[in-house]
Amino acid sequence: MLKNKTIAVIGAGHMGSALIGGMLKAKLVDAKRIRASRRSPQALAELKKRWGVQVCASNLAAARGADILLLCVKPQTAPAVLQEIAPAVTDKQLAISVMAGITTDTVASLLGKPLAVVRAMPNTPAQVDEGATALSKGAHASDADLRVAEAIFKAVGKVELLPESLLNAATGLSGSGPVYIYMVIEALTDGGVKMGIPRDIARRLAAQTVFGAAKMVLETGKHPAILKDEVTTPGGTAIAAIHELESKGLRTVLIDAVVTATRRAQELSGG
Repeated sequence: MLKNKTIAVIGAGHMGSALIGGMLKAKLVDAKRIRASRRSPQALAELKKRWGVQVCASNLAAARGADILLLCVKPQTAPAVLQEIAPAVTDKQLAISVMAGITTDTVASLLGKPLAVVRAMPNTPAQVDEGATALSKGAHASDADLRVAEAIFKAVGKVELLPESLLNAATGLSGSGPVYIYMVIEALTDGGVKMGIPRDIARRLAAQTVFGAAKMVLETGKHPAILKDEVTTPGGTAIAAIHELESKGLRTVLIDAVVTATRRAQELSGG
């Protein structure tokens, strides 16, 4: 699907680099067919050394003649970058955007072409091939375009297809979600330290606990409430902890975090 395609990664920072690594490790495309652009010459040199890809200091040069544009710049810089590369873009290219809150219509409008655009909302665990990505296709994108994007993001984790109207909600849930979990791990670690466990051991125990619990949800297919009930014995430690978490409003806080992050994504998209 991608072997004979030229892919330009515009803004090859953490996410762009993760996608490059994922595509190459999955053997989706040859390194020589990937172009990476970003502002830092040192970072470009490191990308070339690590992956053997072509590197460009110019976004315009990277975009010219590419079959696929992976737009990985920050949403605040999207208008400037898209207008910069617009002269090199044609309606024969596929643009895949990971810019939070930027709609497919906005991407096409800023590029000034009715090209196919697929919008993606990945998250940072893509850097360790455990990402969660939501995908939506724009007005001019086909199912085949969506499959191309799906292949790229499956190389760095799991993919779900959603209508674009729900992409901001995916940003609030899984896009920003790792931040919530990092805070949970940090808090659990501090709890272990408070009770006398050395910090490095407490951190490993907390992180593995979160990882293992998530794997149980994914691999058993059971509802989290059922898994919770399976380890909650009458009068035991788990039910005592659950009572404390419920009294402090844990569920409400996490729900509110998703809602707040979703609203911020809507603000970024002008919605």
